[in-house]
Amino acid sequence: MLDFEEELKKFKPSLEVEDIEDAVYQEEMTDVMDLLNKVMDQQKN
Repeated sequence: MLDFEEELKKFKPSLEVEDIEDAVYQEEMTDVMDLLNKVMDQQKN
């Protein structure tokens, strides 16, 4: 049987996940509201 406490002590997150997290937070991403605002602005013109 697994000892979850022991397994958690061994756990180390992969570096790729940390790199992706940093990249996502540094990027200014367009969200759904930004897209909707663009569409509405284009329809007005």
